[in-house]
Amino acid sequence: MRAIAKGPEPASLTVHRQTDHRDYDNYADKDALRHALVTEQRGLCCYCMGRIQNGPMTMKIEHWHCRSRYPDEELTYRNLLGACLGGNGQPRRLQHCDTRKGDQDLRFNPADPAHHIETRIRYEVDGSIRADDEEFDQQLEGVLNLNLPFLKNNRKGILDAILDWWRSEKGRLRGPVPRGRFERERDRRVDGVGDLDPYCQVAVWWLEQRLARM
Repeated sequence: MRAIAKGPEPASLTVHRQTDHRDYDNYADKDALRHALVTEQRGLCCYCMGRIQNGPMTMKIEHWHCRSRYPDEELTYRNLLGACLGGNGQPRRLQHCDTRKGDQDLRFNPADPAHHIETRIRYEVDGSIRADDEEFDQQLEGVLNLNLPFLKNNRKGILDAILDWWRSEKGRLRGPVPRGRFERERDRRVDGVGDLDPYCQVAVWWLEQRLARM
């Protein structure tokens, strides 16, 4: 999970919110909304960091606060996120992200700067995602189901790759990897514009951990 910097909302959403009898269901320009969400999330699901693309068959519009219990926020842009399909149509045990979450609450929102989401997450060597906050840790598992085997394996692949890079650099340099090399490796994974690599935050997290210990 990575922090999401919310950008400007679609103009059509602003206009729709000012009309009579407005609600989420009768908002017609969801294509523009999906495009804005995918762009600001740089092509990654707000929860699992898998790939999302603009289209009703390739992503979902997630209400962080659900519509049923927070109707006043159903058209609030800061409450809207882009999520993957999350095993839609599969048994509940195989669902994840928004599909599994449904109307349940989460303690922290990746799009709320005050929640500092990237400081609350850690990754274990087997690819598990964990949190020091006990309630949020339980939500990662029980509400979002982010430790499904295939998600763990995808994250483990990223961890294995960054560890291989580190060992290779140590061998090439015949000694410790300098701080600047860690910083460049981190920055190249997040700088620029456009889509990021799926699960890239796992490598960024590991690199930040190394930098913090230097």
